[in-house]
Amino acid sequence: MQKTVLMVGLTAAILAGGLSVAQADSHKGKMGKGMGMQHSFEELDADADGKITPEEMANHMQARFEGADSDGDGALSKDELVARMTERQAERMAAYADHMIERHDANSDGMLSPDEMQARNKGKMFEKMDADGDGAISEEEFSQMRAQHGKHHGMMKDKKASE
Repeated sequence: MQKTVLMVGLTAAILAGGLSVAQADSHKGKMGKGMGMQHSFEELDADADGKITPEEMANHMQARFEGADSDGDGALSKDELVARMTERQAERMAAYADHMIERHDANSDGMLSPDEMQARNKGKMFEKMDADGDGAISEEEFSQMRAQHGKHHGMMKDKKASE
């Protein structure tokens, strides 16, 4: 029972860490690209003529600005920027949660149980972390796992940057 509780806790912590990294990567990538290329062609091609004109682009950007300018004063305050960023972050989190449920929801009830969350690795994560095989994870083993997890995400970032 105690091992199951530990596994559920570790799984939740790793998933939460993965979500944080995904959010940071998503935000960093969009900021690094000037918040661009996050809209579909159809969304930008307002008159549906198969071409995006400078006017369509300008109108689209103006509409986005006006949508964020909640008090209508023609400028974005810190609070308005934070509200818009929070809204975008919530959208990304919801999409990631949908992905997790789609990927792990074995009984199709729209929710994840501890068994469904663990089913993918079937305890292999604990065994992998328990490098000395003593049935417990030491602080050193835990630190090594976190370092490896960080290296893996670093390699994924490097790979995405080179694509």
